Amino acid sequence: MDIARISQARYTTKAFDPAKTIPQDKIEQLRTLLRNSPSSVNSQPWHFVIASTPEGKARIAKGTQGGFAYNGPKVLNASHVVVLCGRKTLDDAHLSAVLAQEQRDGRFATPDAMATQDKSRRFYVNLHQTELKDEATWVERQVYLALGTLLLGAGALEIDACPMEGFDAAILDAELGLAEQGLTSLVLVALGYRGEGDFNAKLPKSRLPESTLFTSL
Repeated sequence: MDIARISQARYTTKAFDPAKTIPQDKIEQLRTLLRNSPSSVNSQPWHFVIASTPEGKARIAKGTQGGFAYNGPKVLNASHVVVLCGRKTLDDAHLSAVLAQEQRDGRFATPDAMATQDKSRRFYVNLHQTELKDEATWVERQVYLALGTLLLGAGALEIDACPMEGFDAAILDAELGLAEQGLTSLVLVALGYRGEGDFNAKLPKSRLPESTLFTSL
């Protein structure tokens, strides 16, 4: 696999072909990528809502009202749409669930190792909750690690994608009942295959030169 070629070839798709559907085996691979995304101290402060039915996509499209209406067709015509959500706070229940899963997965050789991991993770959570007071921003950074994993994975599977921050999170959160789950929507990703109206497919990729972006020491 030429990962550099994949990064060069992928782009933000502006229009999808509603007649084309992503095979389920590829969706399962993307789900695995999302589940295995890295996060600070393995905090996993996320939840992913995936819509593939017309009814499900229509619910998500409710968040593209008003000034975000230009994103509605992307949501409705895509094969699948992923809502990447972040936890509003990393409470004791979530931290305990993560620790218990790590134990079931065999990550701790001794009770002391388990206690050390729990103490270390809670130190960083407490740091962002009480000292830095930037927990929401910290959580968003972890979710965007998952976003990057999803986009590159989609490119490797030759699936077109369009990440979108252009939606009304309050409307979408209410539609999906996210607040009651301690979650909030952060970014949408439409997935599928480009349609004829995708003007961005014909444009050359543009990035700043390496001389501007990299410093070698």
